[in-house]
Amino acid sequence: MLKQMGYTPGSALGKEGSGRAEPVIMEIKRGRGGIGKEDPVIEKIRRERENDEREKRNVEELMQDFGSRQKERWKSKRIVVNFRKAEAALAQLENRDIVEVEKKEDEDEEKEEEEEEEEEITEEDLLNILLKLRDEYRYCLFCGCQYETMAALISDCPGIDEDDH
Repeated sequence: MLKQMGYTPGSALGKEGSGRAEPVIMEIKRGRGGIGKEDPVIEKIRRERENDEREKRNVEELMQDFGSRQKERWKSKRIVVNFRKAEAALAQLENRDIVEVEKKEDEDEEKEEEEEEEEEITEEDLLNILLKLRDEYRYCLFCGCQYETMAALISDCPGIDEDDH
């Protein structure tokens, strides 16, 4: 009957030939569960796979979160270190004395950590002091030299930030 209507074996059904090419597969159910009820063993395996995938995604998210927190911590430490270096260079260029306090062992370390927490040095603070060094003294902290002219600074120095160097 299908051949009389123009069907060719192996082609898909439908007016435009976009339907099924293979017949619907029949599954024999061994249990007494209704249509759509999966075999308990298959269902258990499927749930275990879903749980494994969910756990894997959670681990990946935690690793990404940990990595980003570590990068932020490293970046903030680099900002503090570069700020201290820029401060010392500025003091030297301005012919100021750098005040260094003698350290006592444990007490001073704890106080210093508390001071660092209280005094938050931002990237903006670092940028301000770097710009001051460049504009007033033609000095690049990361190149480590003072240029004779502003034109020499602009042409020879790759940029303001540490990333540019």
